[in-house]
Amino acid sequence: MDDFEKQIRENIAGLAGDAELASLTDEWVRRSAKYNYSYNFSWLGRPIIQYPQDMLALQEIVWKVKPSLIVETGIAHGGSLIFYASMLELLGAEGNVIGIDVDIRKHNRAAIESHSLYRRIELIEGSSTDRDIVSQIARKAEQAEVVMVVLDSNHTHEHVLRELELYSPFVTKGSYLAVLDTIVEDLPDDFFPDRPWGKGNNPKTAVKEFLASSDRFEIDKELESKLLITVAPDGYLKCVSD
Repeated sequence: MDDFEKQIRENIAGLAGDAELASLTDEWVRRSAKYNYSYNFSWLGRPIIQYPQDMLALQEIVWKVKPSLIVETGIAHGGSLIFYASMLELLGAEGNVIGIDVDIRKHNRAAIESHSLYRRIELIEGSSTDRDIVSQIARKAEQAEVVMVVLDSNHTHEHVLRELELYSPFVTKGSYLAVLDTIVEDLPDDFFPDRPWGKGNNPKTAVKEFLASSDRFEIDKELESKLLITVAPDGYLKCVSD
């Protein structure tokens, strides 16, 4: 296994240094996006709206850090909540997922609540930056040994930066704060004409500002290099201190 792990590290280093492959990856992302590529997948029956590569990365993180609490902002159809619940189930220990969304539609709530893994899930409807909701999460985080956070709601700079400020204190050393859709910054200016976010105003710009004033987190560039295809470049933040 030592030789195998060494080979993997060499593979990843090679990927990180291959500028031509990075350019091809960027082109692939742009071209596949017009077909709503990330919308085409599900997890245990629920749409997940993520790249499979990112789900595999999140699986590796969950298996490695073994969180007792996972908090996700922005839940859409609930596929990612089911995904996290299934990972906690496979770990075989106590563990729960909290999903926060400003609008949990009735049909999505019904599907999530009827799922066999719902016993590990709690749904909270409201803004992720609402003071009362953050207080609820704070109380639950105090009771959890290992906390992981995934931010995937409103993608404007202001909102994500506020989420980073509010939720980063809950993340425990060695665990992760994953900020999804940082890729918005790397896409063409006109890629999101009907959205309030875009180049210069998105999760990646928020991460950059947040990291400038926080030394508790660092970008896991090795993970990003391994994936190549990801919606979260510079978005996998590892907590390196208490």
